[in-house]
Parts: sequence; C-alpha cells; structure tokens
Amino acid sequence: MIYPTIDELTKGNYNRYELAIATAKCARLITDEYVRQRAAAENTLTGSKEGGNIMSLIDQKLADKKAVKNAIDSIHAGEYTIVDGPMPVAEEESDDQTEQD
Repeated sequence: MIYPTIDELTKGNYNRYELAIATAKCARLITDEYVRQRAAAENTLTGSKEGGNIMSLIDQKLADKKAVKNAIDSIHAGEYTIVDGPMPVAEEESDDQTEQD
C-alpha cells in the first residue's frame, strides 16, 4: 500500500487531478531549491583547494529522495498547501494590464 493515501493528502477537499497538479508544482519548487543549493555548493568548492564532498553541503532531505516523494511528504506534513482557484497574478503583471486597458 502506498503511504500516505490520496484521502489523507486531499482530506476529502480535492480530487486526484488537483492533487497531481499541486504535487507537480511542489516538486518543481523542490527541484529548483536542490539545483540552487547544488550550484552554491559547487561554487563554494571551486574556490577551495581542499576539494570535498558536494553532497555534504546540500540539504540531505533534497539529496536523498526524489522530488515527487519529497513533495508528497511536504504536502502531507502541511509544509505546502493546495490552493483553490486561479494562480495569483504578480504585481508587475497586474500593473501592465491596467496600463493597457
């Protein structure tokens, strides 16, 4: 059996499609954070003559598990929440739209 279950993740408020979209978006955020941390670790070690292990400078939670599993765990733990409705428009975009009207 897969843990956590879909019912536990959605708490009866969302359907599987909404859960899949939210998990994919969360996994993207997690992947972006991993890439950012890895780049910072590489830059740190590039200037160092000692060398070292790059993975020791990256958050173990990000390095050890796949992004989707991390996303599911984060949604289950309440670190990320599923939001109903359309995505909020960034302030710059809304300013541009009001000027064009």
